[in-house]
Amino acid sequence: MTAPDAVRHLRVSTPVDVALTLRPLQRGAADPTVRATPQGVWLTRREPAGPDAVHVGAGPATLLVSPAVRAPDGAGGWSITARAWGPGARAAVGNAEALLGLADAGWPQFDAVADPSADPPGVGPPLPAHVWRVRRLRPGLRLPAAGALATQLMTVVLEQKVTHDQARHGWRTLVRLAAAHDAEPVPGPAPAGMLLPPTAEAVLRIPSWDWHARAWVQPSQSRTVLEVARRAETIDRLGRDVSPGDTAGLARLARRLESIPGIGPWSTAEALQRSHGAADLVSVGDFHLAQFVGQVLTGRRTDDAGMLRLLAPWAGHRHRVVRLISLSGERKQAFGPKLAPADHRRY
Repeated sequence: MTAPDAVRHLRVSTPVDVALTLRPLQRGAADPTVRATPQGVWLTRREPAGPDAVHVGAGPATLLVSPAVRAPDGAGGWSITARAWGPGARAAVGNAEALLGLADAGWPQFDAVADPSADPPGVGPPLPAHVWRVRRLRPGLRLPAAGALATQLMTVVLEQKVTHDQARHGWRTLVRLAAAHDAEPVPGPAPAGMLLPPTAEAVLRIPSWDWHARAWVQPSQSRTVLEVARRAETIDRLGRDVSPGDTAGLARLARRLESIPGIGPWSTAEALQRSHGAADLVSVGDFHLAQFVGQVLTGRRTDDAGMLRLLAPWAGHRHRVVRLISLSGERKQAFGPKLAPADHRRY
């Protein structure tokens, strides 16, 4: 492995599960921009210029975040190493804390509210024991704040009202099609097949026929992705103006993003959960989520309104609750036939 252009050692006092925390950023095992390996999690990134047009650390980067290990010789806590290659290496390791959700101070507050064994009890109703058990078994779970809001929105749009396979194929193909128009090499020793996230300019140069014929992307989705690409600079600037812990600011940002044609509450929640670690935004409108949340919390399926009522006692932490529910091991009840979408790529 070639020597990295930047290295940062993070010392943390609480456990951090790097792979579990960064998993929401990976769109399937074959995602060209995120790869989990025994060495750690690899991510390709495009680091923006800093404030006042300072370009130190701007540019493409490959980032490797190694698993947390116990700090040596009784120093206490855990150590995480972030290594990066490329022009954006310094910025990539500098953003590692946010990426891993280490700046999120909300977990202790959540624990005080939700712990069913707290004495005295928390200020709100505790979580059901089988959901709280996930918190005890997965203490290293964090909410990632990866930045790059416009890119996160593009990936989410490709997941609107389609199957898992369609969404994953659409993102992989979009990255590859964009790379063909912006053949910038991936810095450093990234695993084979990894590519940089697409630039807005490269997305706008993809021919219209490739969206449906090669990427398996519906016309409504491609129109929205192109609209996000046209507004990418503004979207990313708005994203940088709001800190991950600003719950009210994130709610206002979500409403602004929903003014973009084709972007609704589900899309903004999913994007901001990944770009900012939005701890309170719930993915309203998800085909399965409300039913599953109702099933896990009450034993009965529910709709979006019912889900929001069930999650209301944990206001400020509702996405944390949903993440724990997703890791509970309980399987969603399945009813009816599965969707078999038409695939026009072969024609």
